[in-house]
Amino acid sequence: MHLAYPAVLSALLFCTGLYGVLARRNAILVLMSVELMLNAVNLNLVAFDVWLSRAARDTLHSGQALTLFTIAIAAAEIGIGLAIVLAVYRNRGTSDIDKLRDTAEGPEAGGPGAEGPGTSAAEKAEATA
Repeated sequence: MHLAYPAVLSALLFCTGLYGVLARRNAILVLMSVELMLNAVNLNLVAFDVWLSRAARDTLHSGQALTLFTIAIAAAEIGIGLAIVLAVYRNRGTSDIDKLRDTAEGPEAGGPGAEGPGTSAAEKAEATA
């Protein structure tokens, strides 16, 4: 088998995952897209390992070993990521990334309700008057 077939498939998977990360608004879909990108990298690692091992029969198959580490890291990443998304969903009631970003920024500087902990009592009294 030629190296081009898995390389093209890997590039398509990676581009699909990249589109999902950039275009999606739901945090769970973004995590799924990241997993798709990691699987594209795994496919590349195994394909290049097989391609390079044809030259020398006594190789260590380092691409396959790296793939196992990548799978383990991806499993831990998805577990922690889903735990964070569930905690945020319980607190905020949404997993929409744009809405979470809007609530994290808070009120704009100079707008109504912009008094923060660093605002003096005179500034608060002037704002209410």
